[in-house]
Amino acid sequence: MQLSFAALSISGQGALVVGATAGRALMPSAAAADKASGGAITRALSHSKFTGKTGQVLDLVAPAGMAASRILLAGLGKADEFKRSGAETLAANVVGRLLTSGEKQIVFAIDGVKGGKLKPAELAAHLAMGAKLRSYSFNTYRTKNLEDFEPTLKSIVVGTGDVAGAKRAWTPRQAVIEGVFMARNLVNEPPNVLSPAEFARRAKELSKFGVKVDVLGEADMKKLGMGALLGVGQGSERESQLVVMRWNGSRKKDEAPVAFVGKGVCFDSGGLSLKPGAAMMGMKGDMGGAAAVTGTMRALALRKAKVNAVGVIGLVENMPDGKAQRPDDVVTSMSGQTIEVLNTDAEGRLVLADALTYTQRKFKPKFVIDLATLTGAIMIALGLENAGLFSNNDQLSERITEAGKEVGETVWRLPLAGAYDKMIKSKIADMKNITGTTNAGSIAAAQFLQRFVEDKTPWAHLDIAGVAWQDGEQKPLSPGWGTGWGVRILNRLVMLNYEK
Repeated sequence: MQLSFAALSISGQGALVVGATAGRALMPSAAAADKASGGAITRALSHSKFTGKTGQVLDLVAPAGMAASRILLAGLGKADEFKRSGAETLAANVVGRLLTSGEKQIVFAIDGVKGGKLKPAELAAHLAMGAKLRSYSFNTYRTKNLEDFEPTLKSIVVGTGDVAGAKRAWTPRQAVIEGVFMARNLVNEPPNVLSPAEFARRAKELSKFGVKVDVLGEADMKKLGMGALLGVGQGSERESQLVVMRWNGSRKKDEAPVAFVGKGVCFDSGGLSLKPGAAMMGMKGDMGGAAAVTGTMRALALRKAKVNAVGVIGLVENMPDGKAQRPDDVVTSMSGQTIEVLNTDAEGRLVLADALTYTQRKFKPKFVIDLATLTGAIMIALGLENAGLFSNNDQLSERITEAGKEVGETVWRLPLAGAYDKMIKSKIADMKNITGTTNAGSIAAAQFLQRFVEDKTPWAHLDIAGVAWQDGEQKPLSPGWGTGWGVRILNRLVMLNYEK
C-alpha cells in the first residue's frame, strides 16, 4: 500500500477524512469541506449522534461537484487532549473501515489541533503510523474468496502543513513498522512451517540490513553446557537453535551493547506434561518474545540506530517423545546451576536461563531485557492490556514504563522478593522450575530468571503472554492474531535513552 505526504487539501479523490473536536467543532479543513459540499456535513450532523468524541466517525457520500467519493468526519475528542495515540487510533479506525470497502484511496486532511501537543509534521507522521499498522493482513494460506480479504485500498495520502518535516519524521517510523510486521508474520506462521531452523533462516535475512547473525546448533550449545535449553527441545525431531543478532551502530564501536533476549518456543505441546487439547491451540505463538526481539533488531538496523544492540533468541519445540525430558529430571544450565524439572510445560524459563547466561558472558551488556510468553498467570493478574514487568533496576523499569506509555505498549511492574524466591527451592537441586502451588506463578517464574542474572547486570523481564496475540475483539492498531507487541516499546526505549 502506497503512502505519501502532500500539502493539506480537500480536493483529493477517494475518501476525504476531516476532523471535529468535542462539541462538534469543525476543524478548518472540515469547515472547508462542508462549504464545498453545500453544507452536507452540517446537515448530516443534525441527523446524527456524532459529538466529536474520540473514535466517532460520521460517513457520508460526497455530493456532486466534489472530487472526493465520500467524506468521513472523524472525532478528535477534546482539543487539549489530542495526542499521538489519538492520531494513530483515528487513522487506524478509518483504514479499518475502508480497507476492503472498494475505496482505493484515503486522503487525510486533519489540521493541527489548537492547544494540542502535536506539531504538523508529527501529526502527519502519527496518522501515517496508525494507517499503516492497521493495513496489516496475513493471507498467505488463503486460496478461496480472496476478494473478501484482500484490501482494495491502494493509496493513503496524508495532508500536512509541513511536508518535508513529515517525511523526515516518517522515515524512522517506517522502519519500526517493518519490524512490527516481521514480528507479526513470525507469530502468525503455522508451526509446521516455522520450525526453529526456519525461524533462524528468516532471522539470517537481517544480514542484508547490516545485522551480523550467527546461528548455534545443538552441538555448539552442548559444548557451552546449555543443558536447560537443550533439555526442552530433546523430544522434538527438529533441532534447537540459538540465534545471535548484532547491530553495531554506535559511533563507539567497542561500546557495551544493549541486549534483548527472546523465548522462541515454536510450538509448545507441554512436552510429557501434556497440555489439554484446547490449551494447545495457539501454542504456535509461544515464540512471541523471539519474534519481538527479531523485529526490534530489524527496526534498529533499518533506521540505522546509533547504538550497539544484541538480540539473542532460543528456538526450540517442546514435544512429547521417547527422548523427551521427564518430570523429575535434573538438568545443568550453562551457568552451572542445576534445575529440577517438575513440569515440562514450564519450559520457557529453561530456554531463557541459558540464553541469558550466554548473552551476559559473551557481550557484557549495559542491560538485558528478556521477553517471553511465559505464564498464563500474568493474564489472570493483568488481563490482556498490560505486559508484566519485573526488574532488579528501578531506572531501567522507569524507562521501559515511559517508553511503553508513549507507544501504547503499556507495562505494569510486579514485585520480586526473597519470600517469592523461596518458592522455587528444590529438595535435590539448586532450584525447581515450578512452585507446586497456584500462587504468584508469574512472580515465581521471574524469580527463577533472576537467578541467571550475573554481576548485578541491570535486567528486566517482560511477560507478554497476554499481549503477544489476541483472540476475539481486535485492537485498532493490531489487526489479526499476532500483534507484534514489543518492537515499538523496545525501539522507543533505545531511541529515548541509549542512542548517542
